[in-house]
Amino acid sequence: MTTNNNAFFIGGEWHAPTSSDVITVVSPNDEQVVGHAPDGAEADMDAAVDAARQAFDDPTGWSQWEPSRRAAALKRLADALDKRAPQMVQAVSSQNGMPVAVAEKLEAVFPQILLRYYAGLIENDGFEETRPGLLGGSTLVTKAPIGVVGAIVPWNFPQALAAFKYAPALAAGCTIVIKPSPETVLDSYVLAEAIEEADLPAGVINIVPGGRELGAYLVSHPGIDKVAFTGSSAAGRNIAEACGRLLRPVTLELGGKSAAIILDDANLDLATVGEQLFGATMLNNGQVCYLGTRVLAPQSRYQEVVDTFSALAGSLTVGSSLDPATMIGPMASARQRDRVESYIAKGKGDGARITVGGGRPEGLEKGWFVEPTIFADVDNNYNIAQEEIFGPVLSIISYRDDEEAVRIANDSDFGLGGTVFTADHDHGVAVARRVQTGTIGINGYLPDPTAPFGGVKASGLGRELGPEALSAYLVQKSIYL
Repeated sequence: MTTNNNAFFIGGEWHAPTSSDVITVVSPNDEQVVGHAPDGAEADMDAAVDAARQAFDDPTGWSQWEPSRRAAALKRLADALDKRAPQMVQAVSSQNGMPVAVAEKLEAVFPQILLRYYAGLIENDGFEETRPGLLGGSTLVTKAPIGVVGAIVPWNFPQALAAFKYAPALAAGCTIVIKPSPETVLDSYVLAEAIEEADLPAGVINIVPGGRELGAYLVSHPGIDKVAFTGSSAAGRNIAEACGRLLRPVTLELGGKSAAIILDDANLDLATVGEQLFGATMLNNGQVCYLGTRVLAPQSRYQEVVDTFSALAGSLTVGSSLDPATMIGPMASARQRDRVESYIAKGKGDGARITVGGGRPEGLEKGWFVEPTIFADVDNNYNIAQEEIFGPVLSIISYRDDEEAVRIANDSDFGLGGTVFTADHDHGVAVARRVQTGTIGINGYLPDPTAPFGGVKASGLGRELGPEALSAYLVQKSIYL
């Protein structure tokens, strides 16, 4: 059964598209059509930005509401999303191949966690303070919403990563235009229905899906005050260049090639740490920017690490993303599967050794599946160790001591995530401090809503989550008293 949606959610209403172009969503599980949606044109985006601007500029509207009133609205939206959790899981998993077991824990839950978290941050916040000065007076420092936000959301976690943007932006008093990826558009209609039920003012959130050209149009639109983007480093550079020319604030959460450092005292018993190893390296079919896809193993235990990850990969149930037993679903698109397979070929060509996987799973002739793949004997200079693959492919690299492990971890254009596995907590923290990255975990990895998330180097600019994200949507003004 296919899902058809024939309008855009703009200004609190459903607007007919100005173009006849259509996005056709194809299931990565069986290559059957699962739905259609209109493909946004520039005129549709103009209407969305205009609606967001009107909502922001309304002298009695969202940007002027008391923070506690905005907080109540965020909680209503969270409640409306709670009601639609099963619907959201099905919508996301059927489009991008995310196993429903993952979607139930993240896509169906994380947006509500963020909405309630930011509601709590602002409920008792006056958004201003008076500071004693050093020159005899004092200063009133105020914080006001930055304005209309253009948010470009990727396909791998379409709802969670949309909420990374709209939850703090709305809490700050901004209005927003969201451009979902064409690979994941159907879930945005579930979000729009929740927005309607939550009775947010018209124009506070507007949604227009489309491709790269529409995203570029939104980034440079004269009605936009700030851009928030999650996606590839290549696209992020183009967006940064455009925003730089416009002196437009931008938050960029980009790619990664993070290191999972296995210290020489780490527990490698899969019965004990298998779930943590999986979550840090292969979650969501490997289609996660922060995953530790470079596994750094001490020489003294190299074969043991290879055997452990080979056993882990070989044990993972591969199948339809809609099957609750599935741990590795399909790649999100045929293009993405081609990309992953090209990197597997590069790895073999460079001389790395496949210990498990490397092909397409038997019995799954339809759908864009790739076997979980482990490469041993990898040099950190190989393409598979330096470039983001975005699939269930791990490279295991040998190191001699902590110094070399840190050097290899830092020998990357990226710096987004990472994990240190060890039996000695203090030792793990000491190593983690030396890794050039925006985030890193000890014996597991899970971004927490209360802490800043983002990268260094080619992994991006700025931070999402935590109070830091709220600050990114506010403008400070000093009034010298």
